[in-house]
Amino acid sequence: QVPKLPVLGINNNNLEERPYLQQQYVCQRITHTDMFALTALPPGVDKAEWLASNTVAFFKHINLFSSALSEICTPSTCPSACGPGNTVYVWTDDHGRKLKCSAPLYFDYAMSYIQELLTDEDVFPTKAGSVFPTGFVFLVQKVFLLFFRTLAHIYGSHYRETLALGLHPHLNTLFTHLTLFCRQHALLEPEDTEPLQDLITALGRQG
Repeated sequence: QVPKLPVLGINNNNLEERPYLQQQYVCQRITHTDMFALTALPPGVDKAEWLASNTVAFFKHINLFSSALSEICTPSTCPSACGPGNTVYVWTDDHGRKLKCSAPLYFDYAMSYIQELLTDEDVFPTKAGSVFPTGFVFLVQKVFLLFFRTLAHIYGSHYRETLALGLHPHLNTLFTHLTLFCRQHALLEPEDTEPLQDLITALGRQG
């Protein structure tokens, strides 16, 4: 069961302009590698090991991409952490308290939380012969939900800046890879991906 991080105010009838759905942008990627082959569990590889290595790789890529937009995404430009369709994300702290915070603070919490997990030898073991903990997949699901929300915010709030920087092919490639990996390994629920389901469908048509 995927952990439920609170979502407020999804409005599927929102008719705001979504430039990332325009065909001249949707078709752009930095590679046309077979993403299904890239995300599938290779023969003979332990599934937990595969999830762990990909979690580390996605963290590096998404953190790098977010860093490129750090001067654009500020508490004044983004007073709340939102995605497309009036989706607003709230952070839940270690005591279960829901904190409505700015986008940069939300995603700082998210990346710090993920980094703590990745460097915890009890959660992401690196020594030969170590065993992954019970509930490891649950934690990976939570991490990928945070990855998805990070990219959803970029698409929803900073896509024009991404275009101006020429980073949209990188963003499409990263998002396609992420969503296919999640689908292959059942890491996200349909309700989690709903704010960008139109984009997932559009990218899927590109093959």
